[in-house]
Amino acid sequence: MEFDVMSRADTWANTATLASKVESVGVSGMLHTEATQVPWMTIAAAAMAAPSLHHCTGIAVAFPRSPMVSAQVAWELAANTKGQFRLGLGSQVKPHIERRYGFDFEQPAKRMRDYVLAVKAALCAFRGESRLEHEGPFYRLTLLTPQWAPPRHDYEDIKIDMSAVNPLMLKVTGEVADGLHVHPMHSMSYIQNRLLPAVTEGAVKAGRKLDDIDLIVPVLAVAGDTPEERANLAREAKTAIGFYGATPGYAFQFDDLGYEGTRVKLSEALRTGGRDAVAELVSDELLDQFGLVAKWDDMADALISRYKNVASRVVMYLAKASILENPLNLAKWGEIAKAVRAA
Repeated sequence: MEFDVMSRADTWANTATLASKVESVGVSGMLHTEATQVPWMTIAAAAMAAPSLHHCTGIAVAFPRSPMVSAQVAWELAANTKGQFRLGLGSQVKPHIERRYGFDFEQPAKRMRDYVLAVKAALCAFRGESRLEHEGPFYRLTLLTPQWAPPRHDYEDIKIDMSAVNPLMLKVTGEVADGLHVHPMHSMSYIQNRLLPAVTEGAVKAGRKLDDIDLIVPVLAVAGDTPEERANLAREAKTAIGFYGATPGYAFQFDDLGYEGTRVKLSEALRTGGRDAVAELVSDELLDQFGLVAKWDDMADALISRYKNVASRVVMYLAKASILENPLNLAKWGEIAKAVRAA
């Protein structure tokens, strides 16, 4: 099981510095998300500073970009990281796609299936394995003359991953993707009872097995030896749970665990009081369901116990904040990384 840290939006220089630091203590890689900035340039900066690190997008927003553009970026990053890159794609949610990006969100699961297949068709054409001939319900890619084909390189087996939460998207992931980006807000009940069965169903439909799909799992890990040491990260974790939990698409997770009505309360708190208000509504009990709280010496065993037979990669969602809060925590995360990778 590999051990990554999440890189939040930052300058190229700061991202490069973080990459160099986490590489030095034995972390496997970095996950770069697309929120307030696109991930490509920070990946390049991090890769130049820390050549041994693995990088993935978790996730890059798919629909506003042509599949050809995503394939070209993935091809270039794979070449320049010497194969230490995988492309994670996600649909985002309807309001963002329609109102922030100005793009269609019609039939998102079917569109994502077609999108991933179109990206894979482009990569296949880049490798010279076949002509570019993808004609799907949403995307048509049929032109790639030699002068527009990117140069070949030694790292052409590029993994394409998807993010998914609901059953339809999870099934599509099992059918066409190489990996699944699990949502940061997840309980083990959700993974075992909803996520894995749906991914398995999609995989079987395509003649594949669950083991063919890598699970990349962001973890709201809160490490510290005292409640006071854990306080800031615990609040960040609760804020994340509250913010995501206010979204209708995630409400079922509360209901599954017996916390009916939580989504409505969080939504109202977010509307009236913002992110600070939702954190107040997330109890320690909810944090234990959706996060992982442990002392430093216990964190590696806690991660291994929870995720060893589930995840291919675990991603520390809050490690960057932890290191910025106390630079001495870098070495502690490094020890955890070594233990998790060795398990």
